[in-house]
Amino acid sequence: MAKPVAAKPVVSSVEATKVKKAKLVRDSFTMPKDEYAAIDSLKVRAGKLGQSVKKSELLRAGIKALVAMSDIAYKAALSNVPAIKTGRPKDAK
Repeated sequence: MAKPVAAKPVVSSVEATKVKKAKLVRDSFTMPKDEYAAIDSLKVRAGKLGQSVKKSELLRAGIKALVAMSDIAYKAALSNVPAIKTGRPKDAK
């Protein structure tokens, strides 16, 4: 007599299409006030276009735009950003 074969568990289509979430990294940085203010104006601009956006989403969109640039355009964009002293700014009193 043949041994019974154990049935394989059925995997639902929802479980089969589950995608692992990307690991997140938390970071902080210093930037000039005018560049920081540009984030708010970009958020307002997105709102006028019917697209709600968070600060981190804007920064990530900017990174994706930089990645998509040619080397020449990327180098030109980098040359338009002046270097600043790193670290926490001293509190103005």
